[in-house]
Amino acid sequence: MISPIVDVGVKDRDAVLTALLQQCQGQKLQVLEPEMLSWLQELRDRACDLVHLYTLPTTRDEEWRFTDLSALRQVKFTNAETLHAKSPTDIAPLILPEAANSRVVFVNGIYAPELSAVTDLPDGIVASNLASLPVEKRSQLQDYLAQIPGTQEVFTALNTAGIVDVAVVWVDKNVVVDTPIHLLFVTAGDEPVVSQPRCLVVAESGSQVTVVEEYTHQRKEDRVYFSNAVTEIWVEENAQVEHTRVERESSEAFHIGKTAISQARDSRYACYAVSLGGKLSRHNLEVLQAGEQTDTTLNGLTVVAGSQVGDTHSAIALNYPYGTSNQLHKCIVADRAHAVFNGKVFVPKPAQLTNAAQLNRNLLLSPRARVDTKPQLEITADNVKCSHGATVSQLEDDEVFYLQSRGLNADDARNLLVNAFAAEIINQLPLESLRASLTTAVKDALTEV
Repeated sequence: MISPIVDVGVKDRDAVLTALLQQCQGQKLQVLEPEMLSWLQELRDRACDLVHLYTLPTTRDEEWRFTDLSALRQVKFTNAETLHAKSPTDIAPLILPEAANSRVVFVNGIYAPELSAVTDLPDGIVASNLASLPVEKRSQLQDYLAQIPGTQEVFTALNTAGIVDVAVVWVDKNVVVDTPIHLLFVTAGDEPVVSQPRCLVVAESGSQVTVVEEYTHQRKEDRVYFSNAVTEIWVEENAQVEHTRVERESSEAFHIGKTAISQARDSRYACYAVSLGGKLSRHNLEVLQAGEQTDTTLNGLTVVAGSQVGDTHSAIALNYPYGTSNQLHKCIVADRAHAVFNGKVFVPKPAQLTNAAQLNRNLLLSPRARVDTKPQLEITADNVKCSHGATVSQLEDDEVFYLQSRGLNADDARNLLVNAFAAEIINQLPLESLRASLTTAVKDALTEV
């Protein structure tokens, strides 16, 4: 789960990684309180020192064997500017009706208060940025931000070194929040910019919350940019977090995201990750079990077409007894696109009576489409129930013919089967409006196939 550190000299430093680091550090922290500013700057400085020990991954690195970052190296990125729209009407198509007054918007990684609305939130929950965080939460922030194992991974460290602001969702003990929280991260600007969205979710013991985390762009035209996002989620004892992550970046964009989850005893966490955009997208999903009897559900959908690359790497560390995890990840791959799935489940000896299931299903819509899948189980416990598997298939001619015999033309028959394949994931999303918009988005992404 943690990449090894390779010490390099000053002369051998990766020029592209160094340039990205300089761009990220060119922005100032969006906090004024001296004490918070001090420790955040120390956090950034430590991460900066760590980044200097790395080079950008290549296909010679095992974890990046199927994902080539050479296209990222060829772009010269600039600082992300503070470009906020004038009113919520400018982002109207991105607003979810169920979260119209419970949304927090960031533009180029910086909080946009004029686009945000949190009037529907009950007492006992905070959804804000660093500067708006209540005083009683600021003192606790150091216990959570950048504290989940895995912070030494190169892109995670790069994000930490360039922290400008943080989207914070904090639910107090025993508070149940029925209203979904929408965290909207928008990239804007004409130049190739690099932005580093950061998100922290803390669900204290006995609490419940639904969070929708979405990454997209403001312009209709496809733009080149790089979004390097990190989200940390702490699910305390007997808490429940339902998390939807949607990546709908520009088709020319680069998106690398990290989601790290810590689950305490008796906690429940469900993730629905949908990836549709990006010239190259990668999602690293890491779950750390920190107590007994946790329940983890990971459902994912990747849709890639054209020459897109969509990569999902997940790791579930089940360190305690009586844990349950279920993972289903689906990929729809069209044209010359390339999908990658690497899922790991660790079950060490102390994790007796664990029940873990993992399945990756892939649908190829073109002879040139490609998928590399590698589900993995590493088990040393001897009293567990664990399974994993992967399937790669194309549309069945018999199924298409059957639908044609019922009056559908060939294109409609194919679309119906593809939509049914995606619906198994999309229909589980907690918000009706999101289910509808993503169903349409999948159709649009595959229109020219």
